[in-house]
Amino acid sequence: MKPHDIIVIGAGIVGVSTALALQMKGRSVCILDRSGVAAEASRGNAGAFAFADIIPLATPGIMRKAPKWLLDPMGPLSIPPAYALKIAPWMLRFWRASWADRYGAAVTAQADLMALSRSALVRQIAATKGADLIRQDGQLELYEGERAFRAGQAGWAQRRAHGIAATPLQSPEAIAAIQKGLHRRFTHAMFTPDWMSTTDPRVWTDHLAQQFCQGGGVIAQADVRSVAQNGDIVTLTTANDPIHAKNVVIAAGAWSHHLAATMGDRIPLETERGYNTTLPAGAFDLRTQLTFGGHGFVVTKIGDGVRVGGAVELGGLKRAPTYKRADILLRKAAQFLPELNTNGGAQWMGFRPSMPDSLPVIGRSARCDKVHYAFGHGHLGLTQAAGTAEIIAALVTHTVAPILTSPYAPTRF
Repeated sequence: MKPHDIIVIGAGIVGVSTALALQMKGRSVCILDRSGVAAEASRGNAGAFAFADIIPLATPGIMRKAPKWLLDPMGPLSIPPAYALKIAPWMLRFWRASWADRYGAAVTAQADLMALSRSALVRQIAATKGADLIRQDGQLELYEGERAFRAGQAGWAQRRAHGIAATPLQSPEAIAAIQKGLHRRFTHAMFTPDWMSTTDPRVWTDHLAQQFCQGGGVIAQADVRSVAQNGDIVTLTTANDPIHAKNVVIAAGAWSHHLAATMGDRIPLETERGYNTTLPAGAFDLRTQLTFGGHGFVVTKIGDGVRVGGAVELGGLKRAPTYKRADILLRKAAQFLPELNTNGGAQWMGFRPSMPDSLPVIGRSARCDKVHYAFGHGHLGLTQAAGTAEIIAALVTHTVAPILTSPYAPTRF
């Protein structure tokens, strides 16, 4: 059988965006996914294009806070005790990424990718006529008291230095002018007016997939088990017959590093498990995204409903979901939003692919020059999908990448 021109493994938001960008450059592309379009993390995320989130999780001094968080199994950052030994090498890299000599470079690299992704998203929306699926309602990051507010200002100064607009609000009344119904314990906030969201991340990914198919692209179901290159041809081993391609992009989210390992590339990706509850229409009159950073969760509008979710549970791909985490987040949301109706919610857990330095892996395999990687975006996959797609499309077609790609190289570890 004649080999495909390009195969993209993964039909989440990063994979679909990448396939679409390659197609727009005139290439013939096939997407393979074991479950279908937006079947994993792209289905149930918060729906936010979080371009202001340029601060890595591994901040200076983070390891002094980590023991307190890790001792609370239901806290905003947790590791199940049985998983602690397995994740230890990743945690060492995470700790190293928090050192001052690497942290500053990571912030700059994240900001560069965010700036590209924002402009790329505008191009993607226009090219796919998707404006009806986008909201620009802003975001409130909320603080309990002036001390917490002041402690967060260093991070906001870094954001402003990278061109991110934000307005400080220093009273419950000022906050209520933007979002009514918040408990008065939240005395301060930062409002980012340019914050964008999609009406529903699953619907947005489906929209892009439909545009891809209308342009002649193919989406097929296949469980890819391994990848190997022989000469100029890449062979994908699947549960059925092998599939051949001239170029392959691995964008399989939290499963990507397993495929990379079949080629000999060892990439330190871990699984950041996120939980949420989506409440039906009428649950709350939400006017903007609410970020409760001190508690590790957000409240966003999805369709006509409300989604309450977040937390970081570093627990791998095999452990059963701990839906008690979603219950705790929903109870907190009810305390913070006294008018929130918590009845009729649907719970969900998704696997976010996370790197120790919070930067994704975007670039060519060290072992196979016809294979490129586009994964490891953590909770920023939706946000950075369009920018990642433009970078990969440039690398695969041997044109100049829109930004410096070395900070995201698969070989950086």
